[in-house]
Amino acid sequence: MPNWFLGKIRYQQPIDDATVGTRNEEFIKQKNVTEAYLVDAVSYTDAEGRLYQEIAANTPEFEITNISRMKLADVLMIEDGGETWFKVKALFIMDDEKTGKQKKTPSVMLVNAETPKQAYERVEVSLKSSLDPFEITDVNITKILDIFPYNEEEQRNLRPLAEVVSEQE
Repeated sequence: MPNWFLGKIRYQQPIDDATVGTRNEEFIKQKNVTEAYLVDAVSYTDAEGRLYQEIAANTPEFEITNISRMKLADVLMIEDGGETWFKVKALFIMDDEKTGKQKKTPSVMLVNAETPKQAYERVEVSLKSSLDPFEITDVNITKILDIFPYNEEEQRNLRPLAEVVSEQE
């Protein structure tokens, strides 16, 4: 099960056609830009390392300002599905046998889509195979620009402990 971490970075970006200064010195105005990324990692340290690895190629000078765990039931990443990431909350409705009342368990998912309606529909289609009835209560836009899940290449070095011990003997 993936552990998702939300990482926020900050860097300075030059403003087009904005030079300030005297005749002898010119300064280019810059603005601070903050971006959010979602990383699948095993710890905060791993999340920080993966952020540096992924972001450094496109943004030369940046700082990580925050890393926080994001509890997600699922991330629905659809190819060519849209650039915007939506956080969708669904309540699973179950009957409690002891009390006889309905119990609603929240579940948060992330999905990429063009519109909130499309995000709602994609989560609804994904949950149709669920055994418990559900109700989608919230669809919110996020500031997440990109998601970095673990892929097969990154996991190739992960082997069972028994294999590693047998090689060392």
